[in-house]
This record gives sequence, C-alpha cells and structure tokens, in this order.
Amino acid sequence: MFKTLCLSFSLKNTYRVNSILFSLKQIPLLKKILPEKLYQVHGLKIFANILSVIWELISVFGGKLIYFLTMVCGIGILYEKVPADQVFVHILLFLTVIGAYMNTSIFNPTRDKYYAMILMRMNAREYTLVNYGYAILKVIVGFLPFTILFGWNRGVSLWFCILIPFCVAGVKLALAAYSLWNYEKSGLVPNENKIQKNVWILTGIFLALAYGLPAVGFALPAVASMALMLAFIPLGVLSIRKIITFPYYRQINQELLAGVMNQMDAAKAAAKTASQKAISADTSITSNRKGFEYLNELFIKRHQKILWKSTIKIAAVCIFAVLGALLFLYFSPESKPHINELILNWLPYFTFIMYAINRGTGFTQALFMNCDHSLLTYSFYKQPKFVLKLYRIRLWEIIKINAVPAVVIGAGLSLLLFVSGGTDNPLNYVVLFVSILFMSVFFSIHYLTIYYLLQPYNAGTELKSGTYQIIMAGTYLLCWGMMQVQLPIMVFGAGCIAFCMLYTIVASILVYRLAPKTFRIRT
Repeated sequence: MFKTLCLSFSLKNTYRVNSILFSLKQIPLLKKILPEKLYQVHGLKIFANILSVIWELISVFGGKLIYFLTMVCGIGILYEKVPADQVFVHILLFLTVIGAYMNTSIFNPTRDKYYAMILMRMNAREYTLVNYGYAILKVIVGFLPFTILFGWNRGVSLWFCILIPFCVAGVKLALAAYSLWNYEKSGLVPNENKIQKNVWILTGIFLALAYGLPAVGFALPAVASMALMLAFIPLGVLSIRKIITFPYYRQINQELLAGVMNQMDAAKAAAKTASQKAISADTSITSNRKGFEYLNELFIKRHQKILWKSTIKIAAVCIFAVLGALLFLYFSPESKPHINELILNWLPYFTFIMYAINRGTGFTQALFMNCDHSLLTYSFYKQPKFVLKLYRIRLWEIIKINAVPAVVIGAGLSLLLFVSGGTDNPLNYVVLFVSILFMSVFFSIHYLTIYYLLQPYNAGTELKSGTYQIIMAGTYLLCWGMMQVQLPIMVFGAGCIAFCMLYTIVASILVYRLAPKTFRIRT
C-alpha cells in the first residue's frame, strides 16, 4: 500500500509539474526567456514542484474556504428570520448530501488513473483505495478549520463543529459503499462526469430545501439537523468494510476509463457539432451592408441562438427575478429597510452577477470557431486596418448584446430601491442604473480585447494560451472578491464608471498597437 501511495503521488505530481512548465512556456514574456529544453532544467522543475505543492494545499483548503464564504455563510446571512446556528446547520446538511453523490472521487475518471491502472497496470484495488483514502483525509483536514471558524461564529456548539468534517466523510463513505453494492446487483457504474437527469432533479430539490425553506422563515430544528448529520458517522464506519473488501475495482475502472484518452477529441467534436447546430442554415439570410459590416451582420444573424436568443432568455429571467423581489416586498413590508440597505451598500456584489451573465466568452469562442478559424489563414484578414475595423464593429455588437439584461437589472434595482423606501439623493437612481450598464460595457470590452491581444486557440480549436487562462482566472477572482465589498452607491458607482471609461481608452490603444501582431492562429 505504501509503495502504491508513493507511486501514485509521483505520477500525479509529474503530470502536474509538466502541465505547469507547459503553461509557463505559453506566457509571452517568459516564452522568450525560457530555454527550448524546458523540461530538462533542474531549477525550473524545483520551482514547478513548489507550485505543485502549493496547488495541492489550495485544493485541500481553498475550495472549502470559498464554499463556506459563499454557499453556506454568504447566503446564510441573508436569512434573518431564522436563528443563525439553525440556518448554518440546515444549509450544511443538504449541501453535504449533494456533495456526497456529486463529488465521489472514487467514480471520477481522470488521466492519472488511466496512466496508473491502464498503462502502468498498477493494482487497481490498491490504487483506488489509497487515493480514495487520501481524498477522504483531505475532506476531513480541509473542512475542520472552517467548520470551527464559521460554525462557532454562527453560534454552533464547538464539539459539533469539530465533528462536522467526520459527518461529511461519513456520508461520502456510505454513498460510495451503496454505489459499489448497486454495481454488484445491477452492473451500473456511476460516472461523476456524466450526471444523469434524475440526479440533477434531485439536486434541484435539495437546493430548494436548503435555500428556499429559510427564505420563507423555516428551517429544520438545529437538533434535528445535527442528529441527522451525526448519524452519517456510524454509517460511514459501517461502510468502510464494503469499500475495502469490494473485489471488482479493476472492472469498474476499466469501464470508467475506457474512453478517457478520447475525451478531449469527443469534447471538441461535441463542441463543434453543438456550434454547427447553433448556426442557422437559412440560405435566405442576407445583408444590405458591405465589407466587414456585411460579414459581421451575417455572422450575428446566423448565430441568433447563441447570441441574441440566449441574452433575451437571460433578460427574461432577470425580469422574473425583479417581479419576484417586488412581490416579496409587497407581502413582506417589514423587509423593506433591509432590502433598501442592501441595494444602497452592496452594489459591488453585482460585479460578479454581471460577470456571470456576460456573453463575452461565448461570443469570442463563436467568432473563432465559425469565422476567424478560417479567415485568419488569409493574409488580407490580418492587415492592421482590417483588424482594427472589425474589432470596432464586433465591440459595438457585443455591447448591444450584453446591454439587454444590463438594462433590465439596472432598471429593476432602481425600481426596487424606490419601492423599498427610496433614497435622500435622487442621483443614486441614475448612478445605480448607469453603473450597471458600464459594468456590462467593461466585460464586453474586456473579453473582446483579451481575445484580440492573446487569441488563445490553435488550428484545432484547442485553448493553448496560459496567459489567457491566467487572466480569465484573475477576472473571476477579482469579481468574486467584489462580492465581499460594501460601498455606497455614489462612491462605488462613480468609481466604476470612471474605471470603465479609463479601461476603454487603454484597451483601444493596446488593440491599435498590438492586435495586428497578436491576432493570429496559435501554433
């Protein structure tokens, strides 16, 4: 077992280190400095190993921290009608059950499992048990500091906070044992990457129970939630025997890993097929414009499904959300002061919402797969004047697409502010509406500019730019961080508008100077 553990860690670490080195090689500034024989440089390997260890620590603790800050406590603080400890344990109970069957670890087909059990012919039972045991250990160690920190802060008994990680591990063990038993009876192998429809429905029900009940002022009694979670511990202990003695780990993994090497090709083929289905085949679609305006208008008309239709659906959801909030205020007038305070001081929160609904990624991906992928092979298409002209045309188009839900959200927030008690400064209504629009404009410019400056796809439509991925991850983290910021509308709104205007100027200059050189198909 110990030898298997060492080989498993060595294999996983080697794969991760090579991925880190490859990503470093994709960063423009480092690409010129780093040697061609990158993988033979001992110092760089040490550096990559350090990054690998840091990444492992982040995987143990980072996800759990975000989980508690957002899904448990972040949403939990909104429910003021129910005691804090009761809400905390109530939400955690349902989310723990969801995580037990959605994130199994044991039924997750990964490349390192394929290399170990299929290519290297390692003992499937030993490899699975060692890695599953390590995954359960990570759950306990990763949860423990945060259940104590956040649970105790919400008024939950310290002894129960200490036991929560073992409850989480227990239900995971119990459901894993049940899945193994079910395989022996039916021959069905659950695949964590291919969740069935009925499982999604069950997840929706559990989420509704977790968040919907406290919203209407009800939650399971803290004693009941705690008793249910504590019952997971003996269930998990009893399940260990089944997991250890299960004899068919090689058969299960052979079935799970049968197509792992073809997953990327299958994913690309599926993406291409989906992209082609989203393009209108109507030959009557035409345009009265000329040049690049003609090309862009045809592209937009033929991609209505993934551009305008999707943004209209998002806007419709936003309208229903605003109407729902208005009904809530009508039937619960005592909530008006709280809602009013939230709108006046939590405008930065909507940075993440605007980031989430922005169509920039889908727009640029469609541009490359169904337009630039072919046209970038022609020299005229890469001429500076044509690159800049098409950039301006596309920018205006994506701004219009993203503006639809932005107008709904901005107007809806202004209306909610008025209905919930209003504000002494009428200018707040204007700044609130305009700042939401400017957020939408910012993300439109941001995504298109990054696409033109880095163009992350190769001829096979694979994402090959490490810099692009770093910037996208940084954008997400920044927007997520804004969820934790409280600022008055006037302060944040004015700063947001000024920043967006400055960013527009800087982006235009960068595209003008660099895009003619960087907008190309990656090798």
